[in-house]
Amino acid sequence: MERIGIAGLGTMGLGIAQLYAQAGFRVLATDAQPAARDSAVARIRAALEPRVAAGKLAPEALEAMLANISVAAAPAGIARADLVIEAVVEDLAVKRRLLAGIEEAAGPETVLATNTSALPVAALAEGLRRPAMLVGLHFFNPAPVMRLVELVAHPGSAPAALARARALTERAGKEVIGCADRPGFIVNRCARPYYGEALAMLEEGRSPGDIDAAMLAAGYRMGPFALIDLIGADVNLAATEGLSRGMGGHPRYHVFAALRAQVARGALGRKSGQGFLFPGAPGPAPADATAIRLRIEATLANEAASLLAEGAASEGAIDLALKLGLNFPRGPIESARILGLDAVRAELARLAAAAPPALRGRYEVSPALAALA
Repeated sequence: MERIGIAGLGTMGLGIAQLYAQAGFRVLATDAQPAARDSAVARIRAALEPRVAAGKLAPEALEAMLANISVAAAPAGIARADLVIEAVVEDLAVKRRLLAGIEEAAGPETVLATNTSALPVAALAEGLRRPAMLVGLHFFNPAPVMRLVELVAHPGSAPAALARARALTERAGKEVIGCADRPGFIVNRCARPYYGEALAMLEEGRSPGDIDAAMLAAGYRMGPFALIDLIGADVNLAATEGLSRGMGGHPRYHVFAALRAQVARGALGRKSGQGFLFPGAPGPAPADATAIRLRIEATLANEAASLLAEGAASEGAIDLALKLGLNFPRGPIESARILGLDAVRAELARLAAAAPPALRGRYEVSPALAALA
């Protein structure tokens, strides 16, 4: 039985452990906190018992899955796995120390993976004795449910390491999409305009309810403000700031004052009880819902095209990643083709002409979008 190591037993790490265990892998897990280690199996059991009660999961299947999980007292206890995934706090120094400790105890063929959503995988590889054996495996929350996993190759990742990480994760039932080690990878980068352009319209005087209602009418499961409220305005702010830094402060990643003010007020969304929209809900779609959709989808397509131009992922991979990772009804380039590429480019030109000087670069048409036919 192939073994999967998991370092970090918070929400994400525990979900990843459950995912591989229910696929029949032997899972070796650990956490720096004794309480997290001691409660890990019980927390998975508690999360799945409602499914057993509803008849959606057989009791014997639950017990078999839990029997696949062993908890070790230290990282050395998980290091001899075929694939070891770290899912600890998004801190470069913490992750580097953890990965170095695992590598020291691991065999030469062990593949190391980071679940980072924001840090450069290449930076995490620095200092490792076998940096070629490190890849990125970015899972989405909740890991047992969300189909997408981004497989991130840093410039030195070995093809064999990437192939093993892909094969093991696909056998666990995931859709694995490869991408380069660029800020935000695919989903977190290409999704920024969904939030950012909504915030731009908010600062222009539009209501969160109108904006969300327009996107619901366009087939999206959640509007941008409902998504921010679900994720947390603080988490969204941190991701936007990180991407802005990673992309050299380009206006496409502008951090809007409305988001900073929301975090400063503590109105973080569901977890604080008050957000941009929560506990309210969108009303009927406004009369200009089509124009709101065009504006947001034009900026989404422009961002996707800019990533496409970098060679970080293919057009099909970008579209599929956004559909799987955020439940978008269409990928951004697919949406642009439906709207009409000329209409999308004209909308970006209109927005650039109307924008304040500091934000005009936000709407500059990507050469890759200009070249799409």
